[in-house]
Amino acid sequence: MKRVLVALLAISMAAGALTGCGSKGSEKTFTVGFDAEFPPYGYRDDSGEYVGFDLDLAAEVCKRQGWELVKQPIDWDAKDMELSSGAIDCIWNGFTMNGREDAYTWTEPYIDNSQVFVVASASGVQNKEELAGKVVAVQKDSSALAALNDEENADNIALRDSFSQLIEYADYNTAFMDLEQGAVDAVAIDIGVAQYQIAQREEGKFVMLQGEDNKLAVEQYAVGFLKGNDELRDTVQKTLDEMAADGTFAQIAEKWGLTDSVCLGK
Repeated sequence: MKRVLVALLAISMAAGALTGCGSKGSEKTFTVGFDAEFPPYGYRDDSGEYVGFDLDLAAEVCKRQGWELVKQPIDWDAKDMELSSGAIDCIWNGFTMNGREDAYTWTEPYIDNSQVFVVASASGVQNKEELAGKVVAVQKDSSALAALNDEENADNIALRDSFSQLIEYADYNTAFMDLEQGAVDAVAIDIGVAQYQIAQREEGKFVMLQGEDNKLAVEQYAVGFLKGNDELRDTVQKTLDEMAADGTFAQIAEKWGLTDSVCLGK
C-alpha cells in the first residue's frame, strides 16, 4: 500500500508540472516570464512597477480565471531554461512564433509584428541599402537578429554583410542610448518597440525607415508554453478569445497604442 501511495503521489506531481500554474495556499499562481526591458510589451516603469501590454493581458486572464499573476522578469537568453525548469509557466512578452512553431506549444497569434530599422533623422538615411558600411545595433536573441541571420533569405544576409559592424545588445534601451550618442548608426528592432522608443525621446530626433521594402521581416506574436502543455494553453486561449469577443482585448491594445497591430479575432 505504501508503494502504491508513493506512486500515486509521483503521478500527481508530474501532472501538476505538465499543466502548469503553481499554487500559493489555495490560490493558483500563473507565472509569466518576460523581458523587463521590452516596452511597450513588458518593462519597469518610473515607479518601479512591471507594466506593459502583455502583462495587462496576462493580468486580465488571471482575473477571469481566479489566478494570482506572478510577473517574472527573465534573462531573455535563458528563457528556454526558465520554461523547462518550471520556473515560469509561459513566455509572454512580444514572443515571435515564426520559425519556432515546433519548439513550443503556442496560443494563436494575437499581434502582427514587423522588424524595422530606426535611424537618426539627421543621418539622411532613407532606405536599408544605405546602411552599407554603417554600424547597426540589435538585441541578442531577438527576432531582428534572427532575420538578419536567416540563411534562407539571401537579401537579408547580403544586407547584414554590408554593415561595417553588427553589435548585439542585451536590451534596446542601451542600443538607443548609443544611437543617440552616435556610437551606432541604426537599430534593427520590432516595430511596436521602435514606435515606443521614438515616442519617449526628443520629437523628430529618430525615424523609422518607411515602406514594405525597408522591413526585415513580418511575423506574429503568440504566448509560448512548454511543448506538450496543451491544457494550460487551451485555458489561456479560451480566455483571450473571450476578451477579444467582449472588447476587452481591444481596449488594452488601445491603451498601449497597438490597435493597428492586433490580429486576434480578425
